[in-house]
Amino acid sequence: MMFKSEMATKVKQIIVDKLNIPESEVTLNTNITKDLGASPFEVAQLMTVFEKEFGVTFSNEQATSIVSVGDFLPIIETNLCVK
Repeated sequence: MMFKSEMATKVKQIIVDKLNIPESEVTLNTNITKDLGASPFEVAQLMTVFEKEFGVTFSNEQATSIVSVGDFLPIIETNLCVK
C-alpha cells in the first residue's frame, strides 16, 4: 500500500519527467495546462503513464475533471482502494 505523500511525490516526479520541467514548478495546486503549458495530448499521455504505474483506470468523466496536479491523487487513490 502506498501512502498519500509517496503517491503525491511519484505523481509530481512523473509530471516533471514527462513534461521536462523543473521540479520547483510543480505543486499539487499547479494547473497542468495553464501553469505548465501541457497540451490535452500531454495530459492524456500522463494519464496513460499513471494507469500503467499505479494499475488504475481513468473514466472519461474523471479525465475531463483534471485541472491541477493534485486532481490526479483522489482518482488514483480511489481506484487503488477499489481493487
